[in-house]
Amino acid sequence: MNYDNIFSNLGLLKEHLNGGSLEVRTPIDGSLLASVRVHTKSETKQIIKKSSLAFKQWRNVPAPERGRLIHILGQELCDAKEDLGRLVSLECGKIYQEGLGEVQEMIDICIFAAGLSRQLYGKTIVSERAGHHMREIWQPMGPCGVISAFNFPVAVWAWNAALAIICGNPIIWKPSEKTPLTALACQNIFKRAFKKFGSVPDAVSSGLNQILIGDASIGNIMVEDNDVAIISATGSTTMGRIVGQKVAARFGRSILELGGNNAMIVTPSADLKMAVRAIVFSAVGTAGQRCTSLRRLIVHDDICNDLVENLKKSYHSITIGDPLDEGNLVGPLIDKNSFEQFEEALVKSKKQGGIIHGGNRVLENEFPNAYYVRPAIVEIDKQVDVVKHETFAPILYVMRYKNIDDAIDIQNDVPQGLSSSIFTTDIREAELFLSAIGSDCGIANVNIGTSGAEIGGAFGGEKETG
Repeated sequence: MNYDNIFSNLGLLKEHLNGGSLEVRTPIDGSLLASVRVHTKSETKQIIKKSSLAFKQWRNVPAPERGRLIHILGQELCDAKEDLGRLVSLECGKIYQEGLGEVQEMIDICIFAAGLSRQLYGKTIVSERAGHHMREIWQPMGPCGVISAFNFPVAVWAWNAALAIICGNPIIWKPSEKTPLTALACQNIFKRAFKKFGSVPDAVSSGLNQILIGDASIGNIMVEDNDVAIISATGSTTMGRIVGQKVAARFGRSILELGGNNAMIVTPSADLKMAVRAIVFSAVGTAGQRCTSLRRLIVHDDICNDLVENLKKSYHSITIGDPLDEGNLVGPLIDKNSFEQFEEALVKSKKQGGIIHGGNRVLENEFPNAYYVRPAIVEIDKQVDVVKHETFAPILYVMRYKNIDDAIDIQNDVPQGLSSSIFTTDIREAELFLSAIGSDCGIANVNIGTSGAEIGGAFGGEKETG
């Protein structure tokens, strides 16, 4: 396949794509996209130093001016939306419409952050001492390290960068080694915005937003460096546990967005047609490779048989294939390792009593070096070990319940606590689910699926989610 136009439009030149030791392959067919050069330890230290120098200058720029840069960045992202959306699909395998949606999230956070740049308010506080008052003022902290995962290769950077930069902090971004091209493209877009922004000190122009290419060892240098004030890391719970402890050991600050094992409760009063649509979108979107993907379905005993039959029909009609073909709804898993984890989880599910529908590899003859699978539904009697473990693939475990308290207990009985959902038309059940004795997740939804979030609200989880 030839993607020269996309690369050219996004400023990815031959020197970006050739001669490096890191091979970048598209999950669409396994073909080589680029060979990218990784940073050395000394180069990483130099990048951190540049970020520190940029911080000393950028924190003095008025916040509304910092917001103007992010406003321009949003405009540049609008202009690059189609090409960047295609590159997202090409590099991480999500369908084109999801790639466009991810870029739109970047645009949205730029709009939001630009507005916030004029709302960085503090407080004037009444003092207990006569003739005194106190002021509470928020100040920039310093370089922010962003470690992102393959499944949202550009939005996670934008969520962090837009907010950090308007607050006066530079960014060092280490993308997943599986998706470095989208990061390099974003850096080019950022440079275009910066050029339009106007004259700034050299330290700012070279150090405000930098890309760090490499594996975990390169990221670890940033994690352990005292000059990097904040580490925002998205990925597995295992990764987060390592990062969180190392950052805490040097009294830095961390923002961790880790594993999810998200559940939906479907009650007897639910609108089943609406529930089925939400289940399918949440469970199979991005081939089950979202932190907010639906992984557990907890259904009342009276409606479970009908719901499962409807789901099986819907799953059977799903179109699977090249994510750049807009007729397909599900693209490939990211790589062979993800496919093997998918297979291993299904083997364990069967051994632990699960009845499996789907779950087979497809399009193997057409794409022998890529890993397309039919999303799986697993009916299982109880929440066994394999259900409590997050498998980053399209597996939906279906369990039954008899009363709402039991359903909430099942939902909460996992180590993760990111997103959750209930489908009901009973206001008492909805309010119970949203109460302190209901869902223990950071995100609780009523009559909508678990996946996705909105720019204007908090996004995050509890327990091992970070």
